[in-house]
Amino acid sequence: MFTKVILGRYVPIDSVIHRLDPRSKLVLSLYFIVLVFFANNWQSYAFLAATTLATILLTKVQLKFFWEGIRPLIFIIILTVLLQIVFSAGGTVYWHWGIFSITSMGLVNGVYVFMRFFLIICMSTVLTLTTPPLLIADAVESLMKPLLKIKVPVYEIALMLSIALRFIPTLMDETQKIMNAQRARGVNFSSGSLIKRVKSIVPILIPLFISAFNRAEDLATAMESRGYRGGDHRSKFRILKWRGADTIACVGLAAITAGLFLLRLL
Repeated sequence: MFTKVILGRYVPIDSVIHRLDPRSKLVLSLYFIVLVFFANNWQSYAFLAATTLATILLTKVQLKFFWEGIRPLIFIIILTVLLQIVFSAGGTVYWHWGIFSITSMGLVNGVYVFMRFFLIICMSTVLTLTTPPLLIADAVESLMKPLLKIKVPVYEIALMLSIALRFIPTLMDETQKIMNAQRARGVNFSSGSLIKRVKSIVPILIPLFISAFNRAEDLATAMESRGYRGGDHRSKFRILKWRGADTIACVGLAAITAGLFLLRLL
């Protein structure tokens, strides 16, 4: 289960999306997520879905990776959609019982909520699969540099982000190993009551926390022994370069924005 978590995992493929500057990918991804909430009819959602599909195809990444990004959130998505359906009022009433009802407007809103989840998760997955975690941290650091004027610890924030992104896959793999060891000792994580399942998580959390603290201590010792000092006087091994393709991507998203707002008027 945890080996399928794709947050922090990078798929090295030579594609147009992979070659974009991480700053442009980060900004455009966040902008697209905001743009999703401006869709208000099936034409606009279909337009954004086609844009997302085209972006996925440009990454050359197998579609199964995007399914693995959606699968852990299926329960939350379905629950949110159902709540939207049974508690939304308006339109033709198909079923009613107490405070619950299914209406035409509720079904439409449920579809819209599902599409928002789908589009946001897919575009976020495009960012994580096509950009190494350390480059995402470098992009955040570069974009936050103006905050240095108001004494925001930009370099320390970027360092914490890069370490967190770097060790997410490692901790997931460590969790899977601990679960396999506990299964070998007779622990069953998939059966029993809810309370029993919660109790079965304790044998996972304790060794996982111990392992995480040991890794953090080893990392701190290694950084200190190498004389690490944060600040703007450090040289960069990874140099970020804005290219023409990044400008084209920004222009393309601007055209998508214009198309979306045109469809809102229909």
